[in-house]
Amino acid sequence: MKESALRQNQPDFVEVDYTPDAGERRFVLVVDDSKVQRKILTAMLKRWGFEVAEAASGQDAMDFCENHHVDFVLSDWMMPGMNGLEFCEAFRRLDRKGYGYFILLTSKSEKGEVARGLEVGADDFLTKPVNADELKARIAAGERILKMENELQEKNRLVSATLNELTELYDMVDRDLLEAKKLQQSLIRERFKDFGAAQVSLTLRSSGHVGGDLVGFFRVNEHQIGIWGIDVSGHGITSALMTARLAGNLSGRSPEQNVALESDENGGYRLRSPAEAADLLNTIVMNEMDTEHYFTLLIANIDLRTGEAVMCQAGHPHPVIQRADGSCESIGTGGMPVGLIDAAYYTDFTAKLSSGDRIIIPSDGVMECPDPDENLLDDEGVRAFMEANAELKGEKLLEAMIWYLTEYSGEKDFPDDVSAVLLEFSGNDT
Repeated sequence: MKESALRQNQPDFVEVDYTPDAGERRFVLVVDDSKVQRKILTAMLKRWGFEVAEAASGQDAMDFCENHHVDFVLSDWMMPGMNGLEFCEAFRRLDRKGYGYFILLTSKSEKGEVARGLEVGADDFLTKPVNADELKARIAAGERILKMENELQEKNRLVSATLNELTELYDMVDRDLLEAKKLQQSLIRERFKDFGAAQVSLTLRSSGHVGGDLVGFFRVNEHQIGIWGIDVSGHGITSALMTARLAGNLSGRSPEQNVALESDENGGYRLRSPAEAADLLNTIVMNEMDTEHYFTLLIANIDLRTGEAVMCQAGHPHPVIQRADGSCESIGTGGMPVGLIDAAYYTDFTAKLSSGDRIIIPSDGVMECPDPDENLLDDEGVRAFMEANAELKGEKLLEAMIWYLTEYSGEKDFPDDVSAVLLEFSGNDT
């Protein structure tokens, strides 16, 4: 603001060096075609500690405001050329970083004129000749408004900065979760396996990036396999971490860690009863995992020669057996979830599969999928779906189930993770 062209060309314009900053004095622009009036107002304002500039016309004032910060404007209403009212309208159209408090100086007292001034953007009025005490009071009122505006700007700045930081953090977490989803999906190394006398298919879809469901299978020997489904309580990262830990406890690639297996006298491995495996998992969770999470479990030992399925249901939804003729039945004994209490007791139950029969082990996300009216699909709905799609096999059936749940829910996002194990028994027909 040093030796501007405006200052050089307008002898009635007095410019004062001023760079607005927090804690500095306010800057006032006095606009009046009367040099005497400007000097009177300027003297009062400087005495009160304000930085002051003067302009002799509305156009001069606009030229100044376009290039300089102004906190207060004291402008005469009646001026040649651009009058105070027109200047106020133009001032309000400026692209400013902060608010400018505008006081019109006038001899007008009609209510209609005052209302017109307020409509175009004036904040206050003073009647000429200006009384010093009244001017000081009006300036003080404007100061309170500017102070509140500054505080709001600072709060908005802090909020914006915080939102930017949160957005960056969210993006980072989102990227990590996408990678975590890939890793969790990789826990299911194979989604279909042909064991000769039986074929096993798996599906898993998390309600978020990662979830608490996991399904799997493992081979014990030429004649025996194990299948299982788990559903950890809750959703999200902690549930997913627990499924990763549990996947190791039911791994077919690391039989020495698989709680469903035990060493035999020949240096190999044999199946434990599913109930014993559930009990071991309960002990592991209660004694080794410092967590509030628990999980439901359905684990089954399948004899590929006889079709006998020995199962333990630990709070998991009921499996559904579909016979070769297409009819369905829900089986199971219920049971207590794993990791909930030390004294949980688990039992086995048995089902016999004949050639052409199949068994599906769904998670809560299937059974409790709600329609738009919050009616759950439930066991009956799963059986109805199986009966209606008896001709579909393997992965095609599981894909159809996902489509069916999507349609049933009204194409909303699933509120829970969806997973299932499908075992189709062909027996001696292979």
